[in-house]
Parts: sequence; C-alpha cells; structure tokens
Amino acid sequence: MNPLLRTLLRPFARAQRTPPSRKALAARRRRTRTTVVSAAAALALTGLIVGAASSARTSRATAAKIAATTELSQSTGLRQDQLAVYPRAAKAHADGRAKNTLRDATVVMASTRDKVDVGPLAASVTSLANYETLDLDAVISLTGQTRAAASTVQAAAVEADRAAAVAAAAAADAAATALAAANTPDGARAIARDLAASRYGWGDSQFSCLAQLWAKESGWSYTALNEGSGATGIPQALPGSKMASAGSDWRTNAGTQITWGLDYISRGYGTPCSAWSHSQAMDWY
Repeated sequence: MNPLLRTLLRPFARAQRTPPSRKALAARRRRTRTTVVSAAAALALTGLIVGAASSARTSRATAAKIAATTELSQSTGLRQDQLAVYPRAAKAHADGRAKNTLRDATVVMASTRDKVDVGPLAASVTSLANYETLDLDAVISLTGQTRAAASTVQAAAVEADRAAAVAAAAAADAAATALAAANTPDGARAIARDLAASRYGWGDSQFSCLAQLWAKESGWSYTALNEGSGATGIPQALPGSKMASAGSDWRTNAGTQITWGLDYISRGYGTPCSAWSHSQAMDWY
C-alpha cells in the first residue's frame, strides 16, 4: 500500500478496532491499583526513613546538649537548673576568675619586679583590668593569658633566687677561704705589708720592725690572749674590745685586728720602728 494512503487511513483503522473486553478492563484496573498501592507504600517507607534519620539527628543533638551542659556545670560550678541563664551566669563566673587572677598577678609582680622582667605580665594585667566591659570570650582569653604570664614570671623568679643563692654560697665559700688564708701567720703578714704600704707609706724597713714587734707580742696569731693582762689578738689590744672600732669581726678576722693595730702604732708612735724600739726598751708598747 502506498505509504501516503496508509497514513491517511490510520485514524479510520483505529476507530474500527474492537473495544477492550470487560476482562481486559478489570485487569487494567488491578494493575493501576497495584501501582498506586506500591507508590503509596514507597512514599510511606520514605517517610519512615526520613523520620528515623531525623529522630537519630535529634537524639545525637540531645546527647551533645546534655554533655555540653554537664561540662558547663562542672566548669562553672553552676547547678543544672541555673544553666538556663547561662550567658549571664557564665559572664559573672568569668569576671570572678578575672578579678582573682588580677589580684594574684599583682602580688606576683610586687614580689618579683626586682628579680625578673615583669613587662609582659604587666601588659596582660592592664588588658584584663577592663574585664567588666569585655565580652565573655575576651575575658576568658585574657584571664588565661594573664595566668600563664604570672606562672612564667614566678618560674623565672624562682630560677633567679636559685642562681642568687648559688652565687651567694660561692661568695661565702670564697670569703671563708680567703679569711682562713688571712688568719694564718703568713696571711696576716701579707695583709699587714699591703696595708702598711698603701695606707701609711711604710716600706720594707718599717715592715721589718713591725714583723718583729708582733712576732714578739702574739706570734702573729689572731687568737692570741695574754692570760695575765687580757691583751688580745695580733696587736695585743688591751682590752681586745678596742678593736671593735675597726670592725665587729675583730675576734675572728686577722685583717680587722691588723687594721686597728696599724692605726694604733701610727697615732701612738708614728712608725713601726719607733714602736719596736719602745717595746725593746720597755717590754711593751
């Protein structure tokens, strides 16, 4: 058949087809109901899945909220029923910590400023001083910063004290060693030679007289004591307490005794040789 003719006749052919039977129509209706039921079931199942997912998210959010609330209660010291006013209560709690931190930091600065650099801590304290006008996050941050700075300063001060103690102990040991050496007869003579030359301009000849004079009086011993008269020390001061004018350690320091003895000779005899001549003639000076 001519294609053009087939096309023209197609509508008439469809019109002449046999109408569907009742059985076919019933089957078609059953298929339609099945499709609708399946779609409804699918929609219901989808709703259940979405609802379950939403419920799971809600449960997780609730659990997270409970955990956060518990942590907040522990960190702020607030009861659970007080957390309804969390923003205000948390700010008050943070302000209280800031106030205490400023108090402690001020004490730290006062006790350490002569030992270590407190500049960073002072700057942090200045920033935190306005805590009442700052927001919560700023107060918490500056409080932590100030506490850390105070801890750093305290640690530095402890180390400075330790170093100072070590230095003081070393100086004390050195002084004790020097004193022990000075308190020997040889050490005492060396001190006397230096002082005689530097303070009075007495040379070797005068020192020779001095060496003989005090060898006779005390044997150059700073512990020498004349039981009969009470004369004491290298220069045999009478009483020994006279030597306190040269130093409070006159009992234990040969240098102090020598300082007093040279002054005594200078005022009383002018020179060691004159004092030695008097001692040889009178058996005392």
